[in-house]
Amino acid sequence: MIKKLLFLFVAFYCNVTFGQLVINEVDSDNTSTDTFEFVEIKSATANFSLNGYALVFYNGANNLSYYALDLDGYSTDINGNILIGNTGVTPSPAINFANSLLQNGPDAVAIYSGNASDFPNNTTATPTGLIHAIAYGTTATQPTALMTALGITEFVNENINSLKDTQSIQRKNDGTYEVKLPTPGANNDGSGIPINYVTVGFTQASYNEGDSFNITFTTSQPVQNETLIMNFTLNNGNFTMSDFSGGLTVSIPVGQTTTQTGIILTNDVVDEGDEEMLFQFQPLPTGYVANNDNIVIRVYDNDYQVQPWGTPLNPTYGIVSSTAPLGYYSSLEGLSGATLKQAVQDIIANPSVVRLHSYADIWEILRTADQNPENSNQVWCMYIEQPMAKLDQQNGSSIVGKWNREHIFPQSRGGFEVAMGDSADGIGVWNSTSASSTVDGVSDAHHIRAENGQENSSRNNKNYGPVNSGTVYAGQTGTQGSWRGDVARALFYMAVRFNGLNVVNGDPSEYLVDGTTPSGNIGDLATLLTWNTTDPKDDFEMNRNNYIYTWQMNRNPFIDYPNLADYIWGANAGQPWSATLSSGEFAELKLALYPNPSSGNITIAGAQNDAVAEFYNMTGQKVKAVEFVGNTTINLDLQSGLYMVKITSGNQSTTRKLIVK
Repeated sequence: MIKKLLFLFVAFYCNVTFGQLVINEVDSDNTSTDTFEFVEIKSATANFSLNGYALVFYNGANNLSYYALDLDGYSTDINGNILIGNTGVTPSPAINFANSLLQNGPDAVAIYSGNASDFPNNTTATPTGLIHAIAYGTTATQPTALMTALGITEFVNENINSLKDTQSIQRKNDGTYEVKLPTPGANNDGSGIPINYVTVGFTQASYNEGDSFNITFTTSQPVQNETLIMNFTLNNGNFTMSDFSGGLTVSIPVGQTTTQTGIILTNDVVDEGDEEMLFQFQPLPTGYVANNDNIVIRVYDNDYQVQPWGTPLNPTYGIVSSTAPLGYYSSLEGLSGATLKQAVQDIIANPSVVRLHSYADIWEILRTADQNPENSNQVWCMYIEQPMAKLDQQNGSSIVGKWNREHIFPQSRGGFEVAMGDSADGIGVWNSTSASSTVDGVSDAHHIRAENGQENSSRNNKNYGPVNSGTVYAGQTGTQGSWRGDVARALFYMAVRFNGLNVVNGDPSEYLVDGTTPSGNIGDLATLLTWNTTDPKDDFEMNRNNYIYTWQMNRNPFIDYPNLADYIWGANAGQPWSATLSSGEFAELKLALYPNPSSGNITIAGAQNDAVAEFYNMTGQKVKAVEFVGNTTINLDLQSGLYMVKITSGNQSTTRKLIVK
């Protein structure tokens, strides 16, 4: 009899507990990139502890879990609700998950008695320990197998009103569901105890070191009973207390609704790189809920470094010299045709010299190789011809507003593969590689560039050509094509570096005739040869070549000698190669420039023929150009500072530093 009573008590307790929690609202699909997704859980009683529960997300395509999170340490609010979602959702979710994480369906979300560790990714759907679940989607198609596995019958189409981007799935008091305008953090029927929401306001989304600003706090209703005291933090990774000053506690007196506090960003003299502070509330008093929280504010470091050479969009020439060792290309002299091409490969694919680094190491390489000359805390994105903050490196699935690693010779065409367990090891760790290891092209930095994620996606694996349609890529409308010569020289390098890769005429297929094997071909060769000439190598490209050499111990010979491509594929194919006669490189021009420093005028002496002097400031911008013959005196009319002066006469040039007082 005692055992029977104990069994009945346990059954009653489980039924009461299981009935406490339900999936109250789901918003899986928003406009654009899904940054306002959320799941709301409701308890039958207020302030219900969620210790011992987990929320699990299932994929209806395979009936497997794709995400799980513990609810330990959390409770529902005075209305029995708890909100879980993206950081952009208002009011601020008690628990955050990444943007675009919640799949659009047909899928399911479930509450379990247990821990998230009980449901690692790809766990088969189970009814064991299930408290409540709902299947959902944005079409009428139901995940029947998943629903059967969970033992549920409830399915709701979020797009039943053809308004999936602006409506959510909501539970009614009778236990059925409807689709209407979202009500995150509130009872779906509009009932409940009013909650005093606290909204945080910043005047800007970003600031510079040395700036001062106020943070404003506003309640939705006047404070009652006692002064509202709120604590918050701003620390985030490398952004610490040493990076700012100001109070981290604020209060709003009874009867008032707003207050503010001042923050001063430390203006040091060290280039630590751009950083982000993260505003986070500490637990608020009972009856108050954060309307927004987890706010990221960008802090730009004003101590960034500027190089004397220009960006690809405003190029300079002759400032950066090749660091190729003496005699690096001497074995090419006098060779032609296939013999010349093989000799180039023998240099750049020498397995006893050339180093293969991990694909994860490419991030570190690009942060320096593709650094914006005008701001050391940015990378230059090739196709969009704009810089992006190094901080915006892609580290998740979302590509919006992020930069990533663009393979100029597409992975699918080359058959490149990322090694199992790939991780960043640094410059001191490498493997050997050879011309036959085409898969190694996945981490050859000579053809990988920093690029805006969305443009990288648009580029896809298209061939290159004069029009942007179908399988041919020519870049964004309105850009100046400053990347085209870079692309050509990178592809020429890959076609020599690896045996399985080729640059060919026309618009070759991604795959061979079997439809699955990478073709190893990319085009259009004629276009690339033209681009190699019309967009000549510049200082940015040469600096990049020099830096990658320090990692891989090989160079891109088509940057050091662009005309080499013509001797392998172009108009000079079959002719003997001579670096001196065929490269078109400028020889050093011997002349004098004085006085230096100058307070107004300079004299240039020694030019025997027509010449031009180009003046570049420290951001790489050309600020003055003067044509002259023989000796000349030039009125500078320039602001004080350091300049680079490139003087060209015939096939000779020289670059000098000039200080203007």
